[in-house]
Amino acid sequence: MTTVLVTLAVVAVVVATVVGYVSWRDRRRRATEEDPAVVRAARGEQHRQAAERAHVQHDGWNNGGHGFTG
Repeated sequence: MTTVLVTLAVVAVVVATVVGYVSWRDRRRRATEEDPAVVRAARGEQHRQAAERAHVQHDGWNNGGHGFTG
């Protein structure tokens, strides 16, 4: 009987921790999204990083098939 109670207590603590973390994370995320300048800057940074990744993956052959472009 004690093992069942301890297991239930541990599960309750884990569930409470997860719920607390998710609500804290969502509150932080909403606070950031309310500032349009922060959202714009984050999107710009995401686009810049995506462009850098695409450039690094490019091997020099252009998409039109006209040979090596450097």
